[in-house]
Amino acid sequence: MAGSRWMWLVCALPLWAGAQTTDAPVTVTVLGHGQTRQVQNLAKADLQQALPGTSALKILEKLPGVSFQSADPLGSYEWSTRISVRGFSQGQLGFTLDGIPLGNMSYGNNNGLHISRAISAENIRQVDLSQGTGAVGTPSTSNLGGTVQFFSLDPAEQAGATASATLGSSSTRRLFGRIDTGPLAAGGRAYLSLTRQRADKWKGTGPQDLDQFNSRYVQQFGEHRLSAFWNLSDRSENDYQDLSLDMQRRLGWDWDNYAPDWQRAVDAAHGVFAGGVNNLDDAYYTARGLRKDRLGGVTLNLNGAAAAGTLTFYHHGNDGQGHWYTPYQASSAAVPISLRTSEYEIDRNGLLGELDLEYATHAPAIGFWFERSHHHLTRNYYAVSGPEDTNRFMRDPFLTGFEQDFKTRVAQFYVRDAVRLLDGRLKLEAGAKWTRSVIDATSINAARAAGRLVAAKPFLPQVGATYILGGDDEVFASVARNLRAFEAGIYGQFSQDQAAFDANAGKLRPENSVSADLGYRFRRGALSGSVSAYRAQFNDRLVNVAACAGVVGCPNTVINVGKVDTHGVEAAVIWALARQWSWFNGITWNDSRYRSDYVDNGQTVHVAGKQVVDAPRRMWSSELAWDDGRRFARLAAKYTGERFYTYMNDAGTPGFTVLNLSAGWRLGAQLGLREASVRLHLTNLLNRRYFATLGSNQFVASDPTGTFATLLTGAPRQFALSLSGTY
Repeated sequence: MAGSRWMWLVCALPLWAGAQTTDAPVTVTVLGHGQTRQVQNLAKADLQQALPGTSALKILEKLPGVSFQSADPLGSYEWSTRISVRGFSQGQLGFTLDGIPLGNMSYGNNNGLHISRAISAENIRQVDLSQGTGAVGTPSTSNLGGTVQFFSLDPAEQAGATASATLGSSSTRRLFGRIDTGPLAAGGRAYLSLTRQRADKWKGTGPQDLDQFNSRYVQQFGEHRLSAFWNLSDRSENDYQDLSLDMQRRLGWDWDNYAPDWQRAVDAAHGVFAGGVNNLDDAYYTARGLRKDRLGGVTLNLNGAAAAGTLTFYHHGNDGQGHWYTPYQASSAAVPISLRTSEYEIDRNGLLGELDLEYATHAPAIGFWFERSHHHLTRNYYAVSGPEDTNRFMRDPFLTGFEQDFKTRVAQFYVRDAVRLLDGRLKLEAGAKWTRSVIDATSINAARAAGRLVAAKPFLPQVGATYILGGDDEVFASVARNLRAFEAGIYGQFSQDQAAFDANAGKLRPENSVSADLGYRFRRGALSGSVSAYRAQFNDRLVNVAACAGVVGCPNTVINVGKVDTHGVEAAVIWALARQWSWFNGITWNDSRYRSDYVDNGQTVHVAGKQVVDAPRRMWSSELAWDDGRRFARLAAKYTGERFYTYMNDAGTPGFTVLNLSAGWRLGAQLGLREASVRLHLTNLLNRRYFATLGSNQFVASDPTGTFATLLTGAPRQFALSLSGTY
């Protein structure tokens, strides 16, 4: 880092040396206490001690059952971010922000957006993870498995300002500022925040930039409450080159796209290779993703003596382009490369409502969710004469590969009840939802499928129980059935050509699952934790099988691979070693396997008994934390076991362990601030080289030679220093 950056640390050291320690105890919590499902949460303290800008998803990786991977140290580079829970992939989980659906948060999303764009990380107060299944009223059409719920900070009770600055490896600069109004004349409170992040890729060339505006207003009317927010995001990310096992062996871990060497990219497009490159797909000139989002919502909470109601309206608008220089389509006779784009538009509006009642020992509730979404998708090609400024939305293509329009309507109703018996020691919960999703797809140029798909179930039940054994010890159990609707957009069922879609449409059934949990939570003085055994049966699993290199953009092959059986055991334990020390440990054993073979183009693919792709069987995490009230430090380790990216399990990546270290000082009142702090972060402390992301270009049936490029390497050791203050 530059000398001026080190000066920040030098100035902070005397303050740290003179700080007085306090006898601050480490708190011990019972994970998911009182829940009938396996539920764990990360509170504001966990989020605040992470490197500023770190995705809230990445912070979940220490919890049992969770596999999170990304090619960048912050976990926010969307092409690479992947989260799976108990063998269910990201596209089979549900995500919400303050109850508002975020879709499945996949790249090229058709019905949502990633949490890193939805809200600045500094404005999140809590993240709740339900590993097995979400609450029956979760507004999601993809939560076959668990759910992740994000909750934002309310405006502060007191007027003030918060600011932070972060400098780090790869020219990382992040500035965050928030102004809290405190009480306003009308009795409400509000905040406005701005985030500006600039960073270079850790290998290759190109920036990964983000600008965000967040605002929130809260108004209390006696027992009632009105809240509203409006968030804007502008993200521009240069992509890393997808690798294959063979490419890593030939070209090394740090291999990337050709930029800024335009001539080498042109030579490669002509079939003239150099430096170990031997084919067109070893590298492209460069690639980039652009996303502009607008997300807002208004919520009214009405609270009475025996009833409470909530009503939320939300809107999400998105414009996006994914740029990829391709040697498979020439711009002209002189230039063998063109700029290929995937262009996205989203316009969705929704309404959520719930009525909660209370009488005697019962707490019934009814609710609904409606959403109408319009998604437009285009694949275009733009002529170039040399390197273009791709930090802009391209216009006037010379060729359109395909163009589709999707209109999706979702309706969901649910009812649930909770009752306490045996003097409150036994809690029983039961509920059911009715869900229906209708997609009408139009193909503008017939290069991709058009038609209608309906996914509906009139009865998706969920039951659960918690029994208090004594003190803080309890057992819990739950069983739930869920449905995943068909998917619009670039990766869904309409990504096939019309003939393949027509041949399969009548046979398609929406994916569905039955999940069961049985667990035990305990607290014994300084020790607390949970142990859970689970089983899930996944029916009519639909998979995309890649037919060519990602840049070529062939129509997908969507195949029903039948049943998947999952069972496993997971445990989490927190040990308060002393008043200022705590030690968290999580362990997961998961067995997710395909139960039947499938047929592709008349050929039987023998996957019965094979492990599900990108689903590690073994994981463990450990985090040792020290906090004396003024100073704190954390050393965290995460092991991820072997994973496969082929359905036949003939190609995969070995297990690996990554260590992260952070330390900080709460400096108290300094330089006119109410509170100031400094934090140091080292990610991938031992500089381990490993494959993080699997399936960046989907998965394939078999890859015995290791030549399919669908892997991304994890970031090497990175350093960051952050200063923050509250006025």
